[in-house]
Amino acid sequence: MFATPAFAQAAGGGSASGLASFVPLILIFAIMYFLLIRPQQKKLKEHRAMVEALRRGDTIVTQGGIIGKVTKVKDDNEVEVEIADGVKVRVVRQTIAQVLNKTEPATS
Repeated sequence: MFATPAFAQAAGGGSASGLASFVPLILIFAIMYFLLIRPQQKKLKEHRAMVEALRRGDTIVTQGGIIGKVTKVKDDNEVEVEIADGVKVRVVRQTIAQVLNKTEPATS
């Protein structure tokens, strides 16, 4: 029931060994941050900038694979896209995967 003196002496490790056991955990977190989290945040930031820069006349691809031309930027959350002659659909901005052809702003 009681610990023998030999076991009691072995269990008394110092603070240096406790800190050394956390070093691999800290290294794993740092590697995960630089290989997974940071690139994903950068990609998200680029996508957000692309979606905010949409304007009328841009040719886009949605996440569903539909290719169309932006005819109207309705509000903060959606755009109107013409997918065929006379066929217009409303698309949520965040579902736009890629801008194929970017139109230049009109000069005054």
